Order: sequence, then C-alpha cells, then structure tokens
Amino acid sequence: MAKTQKKINFKKPIIVLWAVFFIGIFSLMLFFYGVSKGLLGKMPSFAEIENPNSELATEIFSADSDIPIGKFFSKNRSNAQTHELPQNLIDALVATEDVRFYQHSGIDLKRSISAIVFLGKRGGGSTITQQLAKNLFHDIPQSKLGRIGQKIKELVMSVMLERTYTKEEILTMYLNTVDFVHNSYGIKSAAKTYFNKEVENLSIEESAVLVGMLKAPSKYNPISNMENSMQRRNVVLYQLHNYDYISKELKDSLQALPIVTDYKATNHINGLAPHFREQLRLWLKEWATSHINPSTGEPYNIYKDGLKVYTTIDSRMQQHAEDAVHEHLSEWQNEFFKHWKNRDPWEYYDKYDREASYAKQSEVLVNKVMKIFKSNDSSLSDSAAHALITTPREMSIWSHNGMIDTVLSPLDSVKYYKMILQTGLMAVDPQTGYVKAWVGGANFEYNQYDHVNKNTKRQVGSTFKPLIYTLAIKEKGYSPCFKVPDLPICFEANDARWPILKQYCPKNSDGESDGMMAIKDGLAASKNQVTAYLMHELSAQAVVEFAKKMGIESEIPPYPSICLGVADISVYEMIRAYTTFANKGTSNEPIFVSRIEDSHGNVIEEFFAESTAALDEETAYVITQMMRNVVDGPPGEVTGARVRFKYNIPKSLEIAGKTGTTQNNSDGWFMGFTPDLLAGVWVGCDDKFIRFRSTSLGQGASTALPIWAKFIDKVYKDTSLNYNFDSTFEAPLEELSVELDCSKFTQTTSNGIDPGKYE
Repeated sequence: MAKTQKKINFKKPIIVLWAVFFIGIFSLMLFFYGVSKGLLGKMPSFAEIENPNSELATEIFSADSDIPIGKFFSKNRSNAQTHELPQNLIDALVATEDVRFYQHSGIDLKRSISAIVFLGKRGGGSTITQQLAKNLFHDIPQSKLGRIGQKIKELVMSVMLERTYTKEEILTMYLNTVDFVHNSYGIKSAAKTYFNKEVENLSIEESAVLVGMLKAPSKYNPISNMENSMQRRNVVLYQLHNYDYISKELKDSLQALPIVTDYKATNHINGLAPHFREQLRLWLKEWATSHINPSTGEPYNIYKDGLKVYTTIDSRMQQHAEDAVHEHLSEWQNEFFKHWKNRDPWEYYDKYDREASYAKQSEVLVNKVMKIFKSNDSSLSDSAAHALITTPREMSIWSHNGMIDTVLSPLDSVKYYKMILQTGLMAVDPQTGYVKAWVGGANFEYNQYDHVNKNTKRQVGSTFKPLIYTLAIKEKGYSPCFKVPDLPICFEANDARWPILKQYCPKNSDGESDGMMAIKDGLAASKNQVTAYLMHELSAQAVVEFAKKMGIESEIPPYPSICLGVADISVYEMIRAYTTFANKGTSNEPIFVSRIEDSHGNVIEEFFAESTAALDEETAYVITQMMRNVVDGPPGEVTGARVRFKYNIPKSLEIAGKTGTTQNNSDGWFMGFTPDLLAGVWVGCDDKFIRFRSTSLGQGASTALPIWAKFIDKVYKDTSLNYNFDSTFEAPLEELSVELDCSKFTQTTSNGIDPGKYE
C-alpha cells in the first residue's frame, strides 16, 4: 500500500513573510520618518529650503531701474525668481541633468540602477531634486559611514522637497544654490558675471554654457578654461537636440558659434557710483545696528540677509555726472601736469603754503612713505627703506585715459597720485531732497576717499557769499539794486561783534575798487569788499546762526573772515544750504535712500527728507534772481558767464549759481541750480599745497564750473529724463516788497541811503 504524502501547510510561512514584509516596510518608513526628524543629524528647515544657503547679497537699486547697481556681500548670491528663468535655460538643465525630471517624485530608480550597473559611466544617479537636497547641507561628512548617512538624508529630503514644492520651484531653488565660481553664487549672479545680462535675457547658447558648468564649475569655466567650456557647451546643445528641444539645424549652427563673454567681476570697486555705494555701505551698517531681523532675532547683516535697498540715485544722471567729471578732469589734469612741468610741488616754496617752520613738504612725504615700508618689514633700516622708496621699478599707473605702463620709484608714484585732481559732485532734486547723482572722486580704485560726504570739508570760498547777501536782504530789506561802497573796509579789534585780536581789512582779489556798486553786481562779480561791507552791517554770530538754520553743521568760527568763505564745509552741507534758495526758502536734508525691504520684499523702513523753513519765499526768490546774474551777466564782468558762452547752455533755461575759489587756488567750486535740479561741484587735490599757482587756471570757473555745465547739458539733453530747456523759476504769488528792476529803483532819501523800496 502506497505511503500517504503529508500535506505541507504554506499558510503560516506566508503569514510570516507578509508580516516580515510589512514590518520591514513599517520599519523603513519609521526610519525615514526618524531621519526627517533628525535621527541621523540635523535636517534643513523649510525656511532654509525656501532661502537656500541663506547668505544673500544686499542689492542696491537706483530710482529708475529694477536692475541692481551694486551689492554688498560675503558671497555674491542673488536669488532668481521662477518667472525670471528663460525656458531655454530650463530646457538645457532638464535635458542635461535629469531628462525624466517631470516624471519622477524626487528619486529616479531607473537612473539609480543604471548608475550602479554601469558604475556611473552613463551619468550619475542623482536627480535635480537630489542635487538640490545635497546643496542644502552645508557640512559634508568625510568618513564613509558619515557619507552613507548623508546620502540617506538627501533621499529623504528629496521626497520632502517633491511633496512640498512644485517642479518649477525646485528648479529655481536648485539654480539659486549653485556656485558658478568667480564669486558668483546662483544663476542670477552667474548671468551678470559671465555675460553682463539679467538671467531672463540669456540666449540658448549662453544658457548652455552655464548649465555645462554645473558638472564642474572650475573645469568648464569660459573665463579660465575656454576650450573645455566650448566642448561642454556643445554637449549641452547636443542633449537639447537629442531630446527634441531644438532642431538639428539650430544645434549645428549654435555649436559653430564661439563663446562670447562679457565678463564683469563683481566686487565693491567696479560699477556705477562706487564712492556713493561705499558711503551707503557705511550708512547701512549703522542703520542695521538698530533694526532687528525677526527671523534671527539679531540686527540685520547687510552682507548675508538679502536686503533690497532702493536709493534715490538716478542711474542715467549718475552716468552723466561721471562722464562730465571724466571729460573735464582728463583735459584739466593734462593742464595741471604741464603747469607743474620741471617743478616739484613738494619743493616749491611759498610763505602762504607752509607752517611757521617752513618745513619742506618733500621731507614730510619721504618720512611717511618710509614709515609705510618699515611697517611691512621692521628689519629695514632708514637707509634701506629710503633706497627702496627711491629706486625706480616697472609699474602701471592709472590715468583718465587708461592704465599706463611706466618706470617710477614708489615715492614718485605716490607723488603722481597725490597730483591727481579730485572732485566731489552731488546733484539733488531741491523740492524732495532726493540725491540724484554722487561722484566722490576721480577714480575709486586708486583713491577711495569720498569728497562729498559730511566729513570731507574744504574751504568754500565765495560760494558762501550768497548766505551773507541773503541775510542782509532778509534783515535790512535791501533790493538787489541797492548800492554799497566797493571800497576797503576794516573790522576793528575793539568791536564787540568781531572776536578778533587785530584789525582785518579784506580786499578784492584783483586789488581794484569800483566805488559804489549795486549789490547784485557785487555778487555777480564776487567782490570781496562788497561782501565785507554787508558783513559789517550784520554780525558774525548772526551769520553763523543763519548758516546753521540753512543746514550747515560744520563749525563756523564767528570771525569777519567767514564772509569770504574761509570756513571748511562739505559739498553735502553746501548742497543742503542751497536747497533753501532752490526750494522757495525751505531747506531739505539730502537723502539717498527711499526705502529698505527684506529678502521677501517686505518694507522695513521708508525715508523722507527732513525739512526746515529757513527763509521766507520772497527772499529766496530775490537771492535766486541775483545769482542768475552770476551766469547771465556780461562775460568778463561776472564769474559764471562761461556756462552760457563756452558751454552753450541756452538762456531759455534759467540758472542761478555761484563760483568759489579759495586762497592760492587750493579749492575750486561751483554751486548752481535750475528750477528742477541743484548740483554742487568741488575740485582740488587732497593736499592743499598741491594746486594751480595761476588763478586763471585754478579758479572755480575753470576747474569746477565746466563739470557742472557738462553735467547739466547732458541731463537736459537726455529725453528719457523729461527735463525742459525752457524751465523758469516761479515767482511768489504775492507782489514783491523789494524792487528788482533797477530802472525803477531809487536809493537817495533826505536821511541818506535807504534799503530801496518801490519809487
């Protein structure tokens, strides 16, 4: 009888297998959940994901453009928005890095298996999402075990990213995390650095270059490795064709093109308005100390927090200002060098230039340069240091027309740069106080000293005189036609109004006197004796207090000599004072920032000009009409006539202005305004003893006025700015109480002279 086979029961093993399977799945899910909660180490927060590598550059915007004119950064990173990315860039990225990007959920199993089987020879196994996940981790472990844990965290993060964000958002975040070298972090910075373009304007071949760099940014960099970059770009173009994004004909034509870069190294030196941007940086650092970033609980970091600073600067006007400076100073610098040919300013003796000891300036300079060399090498003896600074060597020096290769000693190169004429130019809208242009010097890279800001003060010369005339008109009721003596007048030491130790008797610069003269003519011709007469009718303290009211913060000594502009005042302060004339008596503090936003576009603070009613409207209008005569009076008789006859600014545009020239021509000034715009210009060298020895060359009408005139001409001819050459000053609505028409003016009365009312 056959033996009966025992029936095998598979039910229990199957149950066990299913149990093991589900327990495994559950354990795996639990493990990945634990990973997401930090089981293998800290995971990036969603706030960090939305702001990857959170060090974002602060961007500086002009008033007329959405394109930044500069940045402050520790890393040059600016996040692009999804709508800014051109389709050709997205296509190139997907075709090259992850062709099934839109089909997978963060992990492409087919690609991963292929990478394992073929040992990565057919491409890596990471998707774009995984690469983004990897970029979100700042510290990559060095040990094998640590790297395995890191890979697991990246897989978990990839799934989290796909569940939280759209595909378009993932692509954008990924491109924002990439380091493109040359201090360019993120696609937006890379587009600007390599092609000087906004990212949305990238062409297909330019996008292919940048996508090609993702594999190895240094190796495929078009600046450092053009041949490698070309080959890699063509691979990307092939991938675009291979996956039907572009035709074969287009692929072939694009591959035949050279890579044309427009490399712009992003730093704090290059670009528009560098002196202004440096002053803005200092101001912004101070501002940040009292403003807390809610996401960190600490003061804002201007290098990492991605602030957006909207300035009042108009990029078009700024460019016009920089061009005007370059055009005039490049010409006048040549005149300056010719003027000093075969002479050394450091050896030139003039009793007015030196201290009481009459120490030679060359000795001072030699000691300063030797001290610098010895500070770098303490073992140097004096004789060795002197030999180093006086031995010629090959070097390149800056000029207005480009770098010059030459042979100079270090000492002579210092002298060369100290003989470069510097400038300070500020232009503002007098009605708002908004700064429209700011040029702080001839060249920022070789002289970063700013010649506009409040702390840079030089003698203002005759540009101070309108304040004296204004106070005289305000206090005495003088008409511009009122005549006063153009004769020497002395301020006595025993007069309580003048805290002086000895008699002071100022004279006209030419030593001549013209007898009785209308005060409008005295201002137009910049007569020192007329100004001194008006000062004598007032008091030094009254003038000082009036200047403070107009916005001048610098210390002004209450001496009679201030009537000739001996006080040291900044371009910034002089601009504020002149807004009083240009703005119907209201002084506006110049401001250069309109608002600051955080990295998400939320407004942190807005800014408005601080205004002071310094003068009545009538007096402001009267002094404005008097300053018009500085420009419109007969050439040879007034100091600002070149604005019209040499620089051809049409008379239909009403202009009020004042030249200024200080002792020995160390400082040249021109302050001028139209009904729409106020601008001030200073020109000189950093060391006062380095100056033109001739007033015809060194006066403000020769050094500063041309820059002002060229700037105004460019601004008014720029049709995009909408300024009008027919612009005129608006008279007060009420009838004037003083006479402006000298044909109707009378001065003589039974009591002598009278300020001058209507006949």
